[in-house]
Amino acid sequence: MQTDGSLPNTLVIATAEVVKSRVAAAEHISQFSEDARSPFIKKHKTILHPGEVNRIRELPQNNYIVATHTDSPDVLIWDVENQPNRQCVAGAKASCPDLILTGHQDNAEFALSMCSAEPFVLSGGKDKSVVLWSIHDHVSSLAANRRARQFPGSKDDAVTGRTGYGSTVQARGIFQGHDDNVEDVQFNPSSAREFCSVGDDSCLILWDARTGYSPVLKVEKAHSADIHCVDWNPNDLNLILTGSADNTVCMYDLRKLTSGGVKSPIHIFEGHAAAVLCVQWSPMKASVFGTSAEDGILNIWDHSKIGNMEGGSGTGNLGSPGLFFQHAGHRDKVVDFHWNASDPWTIVSVSDDAANNGGGGTLQIWRIIDFLYRAEDDVVNEMGNYRSHILPCSSSRRK
Repeated sequence: MQTDGSLPNTLVIATAEVVKSRVAAAEHISQFSEDARSPFIKKHKTILHPGEVNRIRELPQNNYIVATHTDSPDVLIWDVENQPNRQCVAGAKASCPDLILTGHQDNAEFALSMCSAEPFVLSGGKDKSVVLWSIHDHVSSLAANRRARQFPGSKDDAVTGRTGYGSTVQARGIFQGHDDNVEDVQFNPSSAREFCSVGDDSCLILWDARTGYSPVLKVEKAHSADIHCVDWNPNDLNLILTGSADNTVCMYDLRKLTSGGVKSPIHIFEGHAAAVLCVQWSPMKASVFGTSAEDGILNIWDHSKIGNMEGGSGTGNLGSPGLFFQHAGHRDKVVDFHWNASDPWTIVSVSDDAANNGGGGTLQIWRIIDFLYRAEDDVVNEMGNYRSHILPCSSSRRK
């Protein structure tokens, strides 16, 4: 959370009760108010964060470990289970991070990624650099520290205690190749040594830490404006998405890129009316991805439907090729979202509503109805089972 300074900025750990698919809590819906907090989300712990929380990323190998970006050159690592629960009151001292990753020479505010293959962290910043860290050894010591707190007097307590608390980790590599701010970074889902980055220089750059600190491949003018976000497909490693201030999303095929090449996407998706802020591939289907933008819309796309919809153009009822769902429940720009890997088609999204509601933002958890993504024949057959429940229109009503 970000505040106006009257209260500390916070990192909140919460549990969410997500209702079963196609089950509506009628009583809750009838009493719903945008100004009320949802009874389905309960705070578990509050950490007082030093500075605004601009980005949060979870370590895939250990969901107790999260990284945060703030308005500083450092990346902060938190063992959220090990951190004490704090009260958010004016004047309270900020919590101390478990690790501080150093290496940037200027603020690094947004570009942040955690590797799914190994405990590596990647960041980009205003110093035009991409920085890589390994926290493998530190994660092991933090886990031992957590066991020591759970079982006081054990050998772990004597070995680790709290001596490594807040220690500094130096960069494993600093990569130079951008000519302006680095806005986003992303690991190859199957490798801790391969990654990509995008920035305000409108470039998409591919890197390989095994070959040095210079770009392996650089796509100049990947968009016609600043590039805000990038994602690497976990189910098809050849595909990368980029989102830009030019309101478009580009899909690149690595097999069709050449070094020094200029903008050569295999498809450009146009479905937003303002700058695209976040792109993310679905974890369960290789052709599906989501995009969010400053227009307050979160779009869901399926690029396999391009050319296979009515009229042969791939343009459905929403007007853009491949676009099959729009979430319009936010009141302002949707700054981040995430697919739930354990509950397919369920998404959490956050928007910056400060201008509309007097401060703060909104977090929403929502699910796409299964009729939209299931096979058409299955949906038609199921709807046939309810035919007797659908009242035919009278002639007078039809008139």
